[in-house]
Amino acid sequence: MSLIEKLTASAGILALCAAGGVSTAMAQVDCAAAPEGAAHHTIKASADSVHWGYFSKDLEPQAVIQSGDFVTIETLTHHANDDAARMVTGDPGAESVFKWEPGEKGVDRRGAGPVDASIHGRGAGEGFGVHILTGPIYVCGAEPGDVLEVRILDLAPRPSGNPDYEGKTFGSNAAAWWGFHFNDLLEEPKGREVITIYEIDPSGKKNWAKAVYSFRWTPQTDPSGVVHEQIDYPGVPVDHSTVEEKSGVLADVRVPIRPHFGTMGVAPREADYVDSIPPSYFGGNIDNWRIGKGGTMYYPIAVEGALLSAGDPHAAQGDSELAGTAIETSLTGVIQVVLHKADALAGTPIEGLDFPLLETQDEWVVHGFSYPNYLAELGDSAQADIYSKSSIDNAMRDAFRKMRKFLMGTYGLTEDEAISLMSVATDFGVTQVVDGNWGVHGVLNKSVFSGAQ
Repeated sequence: MSLIEKLTASAGILALCAAGGVSTAMAQVDCAAAPEGAAHHTIKASADSVHWGYFSKDLEPQAVIQSGDFVTIETLTHHANDDAARMVTGDPGAESVFKWEPGEKGVDRRGAGPVDASIHGRGAGEGFGVHILTGPIYVCGAEPGDVLEVRILDLAPRPSGNPDYEGKTFGSNAAAWWGFHFNDLLEEPKGREVITIYEIDPSGKKNWAKAVYSFRWTPQTDPSGVVHEQIDYPGVPVDHSTVEEKSGVLADVRVPIRPHFGTMGVAPREADYVDSIPPSYFGGNIDNWRIGKGGTMYYPIAVEGALLSAGDPHAAQGDSELAGTAIETSLTGVIQVVLHKADALAGTPIEGLDFPLLETQDEWVVHGFSYPNYLAELGDSAQADIYSKSSIDNAMRDAFRKMRKFLMGTYGLTEDEAISLMSVATDFGVTQVVDGNWGVHGVLNKSVFSGAQ
């Protein structure tokens, strides 16, 4: 039995994800009457417990927790409607989120854009942000300047709810117009977007994914009557009578699965609605496959309560996420959340932390971006301008500066020592080149300090 199954079956689980969420008043009562010992909370994915395509400091919490509490959190991929029969049908939570009929959507706003779709006419939110995020989680006592520690204890695939696919899980990979490859295609027709559907074993016995079929995106008319020539709005249901499914793709290829949260972070302070695509100091859409089971993320807190959300679950992804997406699937995670107050950070590795930091059993991983805080650095039009201003050079320089600061502050190295160690023992890699604010990560193995007494 997995940790998720054990915790879900145990007594005393607090289901704070009922319709309508948790009110601010309830949050205050819960914080004032903290139970003794770590509690366990569950947030199921539904139209009432997710926000689609944005982070916001104004969202109503879906769970109110104390430092040290555990949370089982269900997360859905925004690509499930690429094959609704496999990833939506028969799953009540997914069906409520992806419901879309003429005049009615389970989740209307999808993105940080205008609700009236007055810019492009794509739909509410305009798809300026695409990820389905579960939460947020309000952490009692969290204040700006504190640091939130999020331990990822388990991640498990969400099985298909369709009896025709019992015992299977599926995911979608989109080689899309925002991919790094898109303007460098060799074969005709150029300008094509290709979806590949993968099958995953939810039991965990098989640690690989295999391709089932692929198809080229064709213009899709959504239930509101809007035609989508490209993949430009999240959750558009694909009419499979309009596409040609190609079987036998990637025959005999097994893709190692590395389940992880592509997007997880706290609410930023700079705007009421922040596009979920570009990552930043608050975390967000980092798309680092290392943010999985056994990993611990540290986030600088920007608003009261931290307001932690998670989503964009992935079964597998390579560094760079070159074509635009990972194997986008739905996962259920178990996390433990620990609050570190600002006045207790001195002398710790997270003293002065102003970026999302990952710790694994063996490694420290810093995350650099083209702009460390694009919301502040690029001004009023930051959420639009970031997409044309990203640079791997800038991201590499930011990762270098963060690793230098980390080595000098945490391990007491001089600048010259830190620079030497970065060149001989730190691996820098391209995290992603598809998320607006491009990323470079620096990986330092803790064993290089094994000679310390």
